[in-house]
Amino acid sequence: MLIIKPDGVKRKLIGKIISRIEEKGFDILAIKSLKLTIKEAKEFYKIHKGKDFYPSLCRFMASGPIVVILLAGKDSQRRLRELVGDTDPKKAKKGTIRGDFGTSIQKNVVHAANPKEDVEREIKFFF
Repeated sequence: MLIIKPDGVKRKLIGKIISRIEEKGFDILAIKSLKLTIKEAKEFYKIHKGKDFYPSLCRFMASGPIVVILLAGKDSQRRLRELVGDTDPKKAKKGTIRGDFGTSIQKNVVHAANPKEDVEREIKFFF
């Protein structure tokens, strides 16, 4: 699962990001645009509750529309993490979504479900 964050939507990067996903051979099973409430953002990111960045992350994710994309494909979680790149765009490789489009750790354009976290919970949250 991939989320195009409010900064990516605002900067009109939806098409470019979807093109990269398709070029890498992922299948798009579902896609939708929505705006999270603060309560929904807090619930979605509850794994980070108590961390310094949690309140600002929740405010940011509720600040504008997002696009949620359900993906499939062979070894999709690992390949998606490679395509997305490091959380910090300064450390992300060129050619990755965050490396090419991210401007900060928070405004890094996309969220990709981390295999170490509860991927199924994230998918059920939106779909």
